[in-house]
Amino acid sequence: MSIGRKGYADLTCREMILSDDFLDIIVDYDVIEEILAGADVEFCYREIDAGFGVAHVRRSQVQPISIGYYGYSTIPKLYGLMQAVGRTFDASPLIAMGNVRVQNPPLALQGSGVIMGFIDTGIRYQEAAFRREDGSTRILSIWDQTIQTGTPPEGFLYGTEYRRADIDRALAEPEPETVVPSTDTIGHGTRMASAAAGSLLNQGLTFRGAAPLADIAVVKLKGAKSYLRDYYLIDDRAEAFEENDIMEAVKYLQQMAVAFSRPVVIVIGLGTNMGSHDGTSALDSYLNIVAGRRSRAVVVGCGNEGDKAHHYDNFMPSNVEIRVAGQMKGFCAEIWGGLPDVYAVSIRSPGGEVSPVIDFRNGIDRNVSFIFERTRIQVSIILVEKDAGDPLVFFRFIDPTPGIWTVTLTASRRMSGRGQYHMWLPIEAFLEQSVTFLQPSPDVTLTEPANASQVISISTYDSYTDSWYAPSGRGYTRNGSIKPDLAAPGVGVHTALGTTDGSCMAAALAAGCVAQFLEWAVVDGNAFAVDSRGTKSYLIQGAERPGDIIYPDRQWGYGRININGTFETLARL
Repeated sequence: MSIGRKGYADLTCREMILSDDFLDIIVDYDVIEEILAGADVEFCYREIDAGFGVAHVRRSQVQPISIGYYGYSTIPKLYGLMQAVGRTFDASPLIAMGNVRVQNPPLALQGSGVIMGFIDTGIRYQEAAFRREDGSTRILSIWDQTIQTGTPPEGFLYGTEYRRADIDRALAEPEPETVVPSTDTIGHGTRMASAAAGSLLNQGLTFRGAAPLADIAVVKLKGAKSYLRDYYLIDDRAEAFEENDIMEAVKYLQQMAVAFSRPVVIVIGLGTNMGSHDGTSALDSYLNIVAGRRSRAVVVGCGNEGDKAHHYDNFMPSNVEIRVAGQMKGFCAEIWGGLPDVYAVSIRSPGGEVSPVIDFRNGIDRNVSFIFERTRIQVSIILVEKDAGDPLVFFRFIDPTPGIWTVTLTASRRMSGRGQYHMWLPIEAFLEQSVTFLQPSPDVTLTEPANASQVISISTYDSYTDSWYAPSGRGYTRNGSIKPDLAAPGVGVHTALGTTDGSCMAAALAAGCVAQFLEWAVVDGNAFAVDSRGTKSYLIQGAERPGDIIYPDRQWGYGRININGTFETLARL
């Protein structure tokens, strides 16, 4: 960890991390020095891992947040929850994955010796699903980023860590929250953890998660800062989490592989439409590094944006029509192009006014206003975005008039490339009113970070009807790389809090299968050096590929995950 200040010493780095008065910027230390350029600015800097770091800079002493000034990749993207709550316990989804068969002898793999780490909304640790038969907890630790009254984990500066002994002490009390006040008020994290690793006897029915003997670690993410929510024009009711806090959570969990000498499965049930959708974002890149380390695996859901009409692709020159259903404070949109094309844009309001043409000149922020509309549109243009290396146009529609908005794309000079582009609107959870494309494409709708190349990206199907789950994100990535990797059941999945549908459930069940494989590979010593990519390859070898589909496929990836099929394949070798 590195900390620096210029001219001030009145706040600690921890206070800067938590304060809305400080910008969060994802950069390495040299870049933040360039941004400050010797100015007398109060800031601190913390290195996360592998060249990634976050600076916290007093907002009043630097330029207002702007993609044109700071760059796109340095401003943390915001991530939302990927679930749709749905129906007594039914093991059908587990059976469809071959999970139950592998839980039973002769293999008897139930995740024993494996740590499953969840980055989410926390966990209701009092639930029987997370206890052993003697009543003690199966949770190794909870890092609650929202509670600042206790001690953070070693090497971290904020939040409070509660370890197994703390949780057991709390469970022995009539009011556990007086000892460990961390909980999951939303329930999303509890549903994921119980589907993946829960085990209990409930109303005479045996409920088991996919890896019922795995140990559990949890990071409860703190909410995004207000200034970022305002910048991205996110609905006030939406749960939103910062990219940099997720990266800190990944660091915390992946370190457990060394601290406990056990394999770790990191499970992420969050997603966003912000980003290049080609696996090059800061979080994508960091997850690729972690996934390449021995005894780690990263499992990510592909989101529920496949049927939301939030993706459009075409070739310029062309018009993009966006329908705004009702009055709202605003929304953001992103256009990602390809080299060597240079794009220009103009915007037509529902009332028929047309803005001047804005061409692609690097680092330009433009403000567009209309005579007969109160709408303001801020347009940030980047000729070459630092991580993806491609052109980007970022829009902020502020107080948009309901109706049809039209964005026209043309070439700002003689077109020498294909002229293809992709445009995304925010995930449904971030929108105050319905905002959709009139002619959307359901493909290339994987939410980030499912586009990261080394993680195990899971799409969703319905194991009861043996059919595709329409909301599930679809591949491939923007640059045509193969994603998703595999499909898993995500409809009617039983959890400690009832039945749930969605991408998060598919990721949770698939992660349980990954834990089963790592128990066999690492704990039992059959393939002790395996990493996330190797685990993914083993799972692909055993996947079910029914029908006349040519695999890999935009929906099903390399097939439906079947952990029993993986071991049957190994037995034949």
